[in-house]
Amino acid sequence: MTRDAPPEVLTSRLGYLLKHAYLRLTEESARALAPHGVDGRELAVLVVLDAHGELSQLDAAGKLGIDRTTMVALIDALEGKELVERRRSPRDRRKNIVQLTSTGRDRLRDAESARREMERDFLAPLSRADSEHLVRALKSLVVNGPSRSES
Repeated sequence: MTRDAPPEVLTSRLGYLLKHAYLRLTEESARALAPHGVDGRELAVLVVLDAHGELSQLDAAGKLGIDRTTMVALIDALEGKELVERRRSPRDRRKNIVQLTSTGRDRLRDAESARREMERDFLAPLSRADSEHLVRALKSLVVNGPSRSES
């Protein structure tokens, strides 16, 4: 699909640039992950579960910054694809522990490889130093930016 050039009056606006960069990144991500049968949100769940080994659904939702209902739907979808499994916590029977299956670990590895390649391609118009600087700057804004209560 051919894209029209953005209106020059908008190309200095941070919101416009971030939004349109995000939209393009989302399109490219969906295209890269489709052959692996997961979307970006599902991949994020797999990444968090892999990083922490064993989490309750509620703890995983907290780490991802999503609500409980959304987390249940994501886990249901991943469980349907046999990428995760739920089990009752032996310490608290009210909690479901979620873990990757061996299929989930394999899918995570393959999908992460596709994501990394897509990100390299997406950032290709920038030098390596500029790409690294952009990622560091965005991370700083996300991690260290003012909290909502301060704004």
